[in-house]
Amino acid sequence: MQGDTLFISDLHLCESRPNITSVFLVWLAEVAAQADALYILGDFFEYWAGDDAMQDDFHRPILHALHQLTQQNTQVYLMHGNRDFLIREAFSQATGVQLIADPLLTAMHGQRVLLTHGDALCTDDVSYIAFREQVRHPAWQSTFLSQSLAERKAFIAQARARSEVEKSQKESMIMDVNADAVAQLVREHDFPPVLIHGHTHRPDRHAFNVDGHACERWVLGDWYEQGSYLKMDNRGHLVAETIPT
Repeated sequence: MQGDTLFISDLHLCESRPNITSVFLVWLAEVAAQADALYILGDFFEYWAGDDAMQDDFHRPILHALHQLTQQNTQVYLMHGNRDFLIREAFSQATGVQLIADPLLTAMHGQRVLLTHGDALCTDDVSYIAFREQVRHPAWQSTFLSQSLAERKAFIAQARARSEVEKSQKESMIMDVNADAVAQLVREHDFPPVLIHGHTHRPDRHAFNVDGHACERWVLGDWYEQGSYLKMDNRGHLVAETIPT
């Protein structure tokens, strides 16, 4: 009999929030280790400057724990988010985590499920979408990764500071997903009944209809004030769970 499949996103693991890292490592050992599969749908780290950062003292226990998990019976998949899209094959080889495309349509526990980080659905935030297109371009990434690790980290720190200022000046609704963008994504993937994403930090379940097809959109929560994950059991039933941080 198949076991559970788990979904998480937006942990934003970083040195400034060590309690979240500690809770996550315990959760991996006690909860994820009992599951068949774990999907990390982006923004696993607060930022990722390149795979040569794996030797940082902060990253080592996280990568070791992921490697231990993948060496057991749990398949782990990682989708890029807007904070960690520079994760590459070296990370995958070091941890056993499989990198997956965004979006990804897959079949699990008897139903089709569409997975995405969610930032590409926030089309009302025009300035962010333009920035996203810039930094996801292969030429930009190649130039960026050619810099030293210290230079990359300095650039990211400045970009994060600007982003926080810009977010404080934006209306809350434009940073949520756009309903038309959601409908188009579902339409392009032949109307899967389940869509799961993160990014917005607004955990909820939304029932909606696209061209006469019923769908439910599950939004994953962040790990700032509590751990948050979604569990699909072997019958395809979904339930949101939380753990204290």
